[in-house]
Amino acid sequence: MNDTIRLYGLVPDSIVDGPGYRAAIFTQGCPHHCPGCHNPDSHAFDGGRLWALQDVEARFSGNPLLSGITLSGGEPFCQAGACAWLAQRAHAQGLNVWTYTGYLYEQLLDKARKTPEVAALLNETDVLVDGPFVLAQRSLELDFRGSRNQRVIDLNQTRATGNVVLWNPPQW
Repeated sequence: MNDTIRLYGLVPDSIVDGPGYRAAIFTQGCPHHCPGCHNPDSHAFDGGRLWALQDVEARFSGNPLLSGITLSGGEPFCQAGACAWLAQRAHAQGLNVWTYTGYLYEQLLDKARKTPEVAALLNETDVLVDGPFVLAQRSLELDFRGSRNQRVIDLNQTRATGNVVLWNPPQW
């Protein structure tokens, strides 16, 4: 694996990219080109900026306020090895990992059979928001997703049960 990642951006203190206080890491490069995408400048694979993985990790390490990191895009699974490394480092610090993807979970399972890096990122993801953004199904009333076709999948429960389990927010 390379020791760099191409990023569109990094927000060290997000409250909108998953529950709690999070570091949001936006990868550069996306094959989906969803009409209405909120990060269209992240589509070009040669855009953004190259970062050393350790520098990205330093942006979320040691912050006692963070509850997790969010891998978004672009498309994180296009840089699955680097994203898996960041997710593993986040888990080592007690943080949870959310990953946003334009692929369906079932498509990623197929890719994981052929590509170890995809399998590694799936294994290091706690919650997966899957599916392309569909402008006709857009809603501002949805928690942590942009369109009604997208699922928020609890991958820990999904792995434990063998069936897709949707994430439910904690009850206070």
